[in-house]
Amino acid sequence: MLAKSARLTESADFARATKSGLRFSTQNFVGYLYPTNLHQPARAGLIISKNVGGSVTRHRIARKARHAIRDVYSQLPTGGLLVVRALNSANEADVAEEITKIVGQLLKKLSEKADQK
Repeated sequence: MLAKSARLTESADFARATKSGLRFSTQNFVGYLYPTNLHQPARAGLIISKNVGGSVTRHRIARKARHAIRDVYSQLPTGGLLVVRALNSANEADVAEEITKIVGQLLKKLSEKADQK
């Protein structure tokens, strides 16, 4: 479980990350990373709609995703906003592997963007 200070709770933060952040998708998830200049800890949130499945399925995927995010949380940039959205086809297999891949690719894109400046 993530600490309360590490969770995204404001809808404006979700919107900022999904509309203006870097994006990377896999077969089951889409990840967004919005770097900010704030000197706060990074924050992360999940979006899992009813299209993914029933309540039990959504909660199982959310639980696995939260644990995967916790494992890669230390790699996120200070002040960064990470949002992971489960797609309609999301299944419960390899959630941790896909989220690790998403965060790795987003961080790679962020460093490439910083190198261009």
